[in-house]
Amino acid sequence: MTLALISLPFPDLSLWLLVLLMVVGFAALSFGGDWLTAGAATVSVKFNINPVVVGLTIVSIATSMPEMMTSLIAAKETPGLALGNILGSNVANIGLILGVTALIAPLAVQSRLIRREVPILIGVTLMFTLMALGGYSRVEGIIMLSLTALYLFYVVRSAKNEKDPLEEELAEEVESASKHSTPFGIGLVILGGLFLALGADVLVGTSVEVAGRMGVSDTLIGLTIVALGTSLPELAASVAAARLGHTDICAGNIVGSNLFNILLIGGGVATMIPIPVDPALLKFEFPAVLALTVLLLWFFKSGHTVSRREGVTLIFLYVGILSVSALSQLGYLF
Repeated sequence: MTLALISLPFPDLSLWLLVLLMVVGFAALSFGGDWLTAGAATVSVKFNINPVVVGLTIVSIATSMPEMMTSLIAAKETPGLALGNILGSNVANIGLILGVTALIAPLAVQSRLIRREVPILIGVTLMFTLMALGGYSRVEGIIMLSLTALYLFYVVRSAKNEKDPLEEELAEEVESASKHSTPFGIGLVILGGLFLALGADVLVGTSVEVAGRMGVSDTLIGLTIVALGTSLPELAASVAAARLGHTDICAGNIVGSNLFNILLIGGGVATMIPIPVDPALLKFEFPAVLALTVLLLWFFKSGHTVSRREGVTLIFLYVGILSVSALSQLGYLF
C-alpha cells in the first residue's frame, strides 16, 4: 500500500521501522491538532466570539480533528479501521483518560453535565448503535451531521442565556489566544491542517501494513493502537488540567469529545463514504460503549465527583474491554 501524500514501499520496510513511522504519524497528529486548536481559538477571539462558545464548540471540534482526519483517510479502503477508531476513542476517553485523570485528583462534575450533556450522549450512543444494525449510509451520515448542528446551536444558545460555571475557566483558556495576531492564527490553522493530513496518512498506511503482517483485522488495530494514539493528546491535556486543579473542565471535555466523535466524525465519514458494519461488533463493542456511557452517568451522580476508586474501576474496565474485544476480533470469543 502507498500513501497519498508520500509514497513509501511498506512491504520493503522492517516491522520496527513501520512502528517508528507509526509513532511519527501520532506525533504529527498531536502537533497538528494542537496548532489547529490554537489557531482556531486565536482567529475566533479576534472576531470577538464569546470565550464560552469558543471553548465549548470551536476548540472542542478542533481537538477532535486527529480522529476525524484519521477516520476520513481510512474509510475509503479500510472502513473497519475508521469505525474501530471511533468506538475505541470513546472507550479510551471514558475508561483510560477519565480514569487516569481521576487517579491524579478526584474530578468535580458540573450539574449541567448530569442534567444535559451526559443524557444527550447516552441517547446519541444508543442511536449510533441502532443505526449500526443496517450500516451507516449517507442518510445516517446526514442525520448525524444535522444533529451536530443542532447540538452546537443548543450549546451556543445556553451559553448566552445563562451564566455558565465554566465561563471563567474557559475565558482563561482562550485568553492567551488574544495575544497573537490574526495572520499568525491563520498560519497555525494551515500548518496544523497539513500536519494532521500528513500524520493521518502515515498512521493509516503503517497501521494497515502492521495489521496485515500480524494477521489481525483493521478493525482491531483501529480499536486499540489507532484509538489510543489519537487519544493521547487529550490524555496529556486532561492530566495537565488535573495537576493545575482544573478538574471541573476535564469531565466536560470527555463528554464533548465523545459526542463529536459520534456525531461529527461518524456523520462526516458516513456522508462522504458509507461505512459497512461488521456484525461481530454488534455482539460486544457497541454494547460495551453504550454500557460504559451509562456507567459514566452513574459515576457522575455519585457525589458529583469521579473518585480515585471510580478512576481505578474505569481503568480496569478499559483494559477488560480491549482484552475481550481483541479475543473477539481474533475469533476466540463470540
